[in-house]
Amino acid sequence: MPYAIVAGMAQDFLKVVQVGCGQMGQGWVESAAATRGLAGVGLVDLNCTMAQETAVRFKLPPGVVFSSLKEALAATGADVVFDVTVPDAHEAVVVEALESGCHVLGEKPMSDSLASARRMVAAANRTGKIYAITQTQRYRPPIRALQSFLAGGAIGAVQEAHADFFIGPHFGGFRDQMDFPLLMDMSIHTFDAARFLTGADPLSVYCHSFNPARSWYKGDASAIVIFEMTGGVVFCYRGSWCALGERTDWHSQWRILGSAGSVVWDGEMAFSAEAIVPGSTPEFFDSIRKLKVPVASMPVERHAALMAEFVAALRAGRPPETNCQDNIKSLAMVLAAVESAKTGRKVAVQW
Repeated sequence: MPYAIVAGMAQDFLKVVQVGCGQMGQGWVESAAATRGLAGVGLVDLNCTMAQETAVRFKLPPGVVFSSLKEALAATGADVVFDVTVPDAHEAVVVEALESGCHVLGEKPMSDSLASARRMVAAANRTGKIYAITQTQRYRPPIRALQSFLAGGAIGAVQEAHADFFIGPHFGGFRDQMDFPLLMDMSIHTFDAARFLTGADPLSVYCHSFNPARSWYKGDASAIVIFEMTGGVVFCYRGSWCALGERTDWHSQWRILGSAGSVVWDGEMAFSAEAIVPGSTPEFFDSIRKLKVPVASMPVERHAALMAEFVAALRAGRPPETNCQDNIKSLAMVLAAVESAKTGRKVAVQW
């Protein structure tokens, strides 16, 4: 299905300019094509040939490729900018878009520094425009089901969350040269999921990162991270990006403990949950009953679901779930973990 291009743009459509047409950008164009209410009017990339190839691939009409965001916005009168650039380019794209009167949906992470992320949040606050980030792992049936299950109090008040991430991908390229490839490039998915599932915000973190002898990365590919969070919640993350065999799911494997029970989740569709029997008398082991985590299907998932929520939020005049004012907390968790790894001490998480 080609990306929707609507002549004489009706008010039912939000006109979109996308900045970034690399491999990730291709998926954005495809997801936007399936999102009702979006109409693509421009593509921008430093590599004009790549942008032209994207236009051809998705059967876009002539004149949708621009060499700069400024040129694209002047020519199209866009309502929304999609930022699919590399992290160190996010600030320039996002601030220009916001100050030009556009809402922005951008790739994670917000930035490669907290100072930059704060400037983007300030720009969103100053302009009154929405800037949201694509935390796509939130938009899947199992995690939505688990969040609802926990929020409903099925295992009492959540007190601990434990996530294991053990995968060994050979990406090649820039990740192999990063100082903290696991923490900086991947952990934000699990950290953000921890906030989503527990409803708690980070207060402090202690991180021990290391690079095992088996690793093919230059920097630390493994880490053990402990967060203290609001409401007395403790979140523990154990991860490795050079795990050989016995891989976990990309969404991690989880164990969440509450005041009345526990739930184990494999990251996909398998759950096991138990809670104490109400009114039972404690013995050596408490009397336990099995619980079911109901999972319903979603019409669309990941990028397409997030884009649909973004459009719905703009139409309703409310902030989307992953707006920058909230998502900066997940980025702060990553950067504080890196600081702790560098200093060897527990540090406060600030945003």
